[in-house]
Amino acid sequence: MMSDPITLTSAFLLGFFSTLHCVGMCGGIIGALSLSLPIEIRNNKARLLTFVLSYNVGRIISYCIAGLVAGAVGTSVLQSAGFDQGHTVLKYIGVSMMVAIGLYLTGWLPQLASVEKIGIPVWKRLEPLGRKLVPVASLPRALAYGLVWGWLPCGLVYFVLIWALTAGDAVSGALTMLAFGLGTLPTLIAAGFMTSWITRFAHSARARQVIGLLIITMAIGSLFIPMAHHHH
Repeated sequence: MMSDPITLTSAFLLGFFSTLHCVGMCGGIIGALSLSLPIEIRNNKARLLTFVLSYNVGRIISYCIAGLVAGAVGTSVLQSAGFDQGHTVLKYIGVSMMVAIGLYLTGWLPQLASVEKIGIPVWKRLEPLGRKLVPVASLPRALAYGLVWGWLPCGLVYFVLIWALTAGDAVSGALTMLAFGLGTLPTLIAAGFMTSWITRFAHSARARQVIGLLIITMAIGSLFIPMAHHHH
């Protein structure tokens, strides 16, 4: 049971819309990533792009690894629980995660932000690794930095991971995270170049609420779209 196109599209759109919020939170990190590059790379747009891309490839690889694990764990837990209705349960968990992400973005439920505390212990171990890689003077280093950055405590990523738990198998979990990661690319690459404009937009509460509502609508909509893989 591979992830259906609807799920992957939603994951991509989720990545795309939600990064506007991420830039508000991680904008500083992206800025720091760009600033950790030697000046001659920063001043050369083409080289800057290859470095920003390497960071992001590293980050998405980390997401996929996490998704693989989540997909595998999710499936085995369900099988051991002996759920016949497993996929229905999963579908509702998936939808409720999307709604949670939407609410998280709107900021109407500030409690949701506490999910970010989950990753702090992991991050405390990884952050010193990231610091050792600065200045990021080579592409392998940029890739490594991205791999570390992928584990940054971000509520969004955790919600999408819980969603990946519901994907049905390890590959689908990884695909869900890949789609989400690719969705985050346009904004985050742009952010490497025009941080101030995007940060301003990301800090606008109205923009975040509109995006949050869009995602909630997508989630509820997905309940009414007959799921492709249930007809077998």
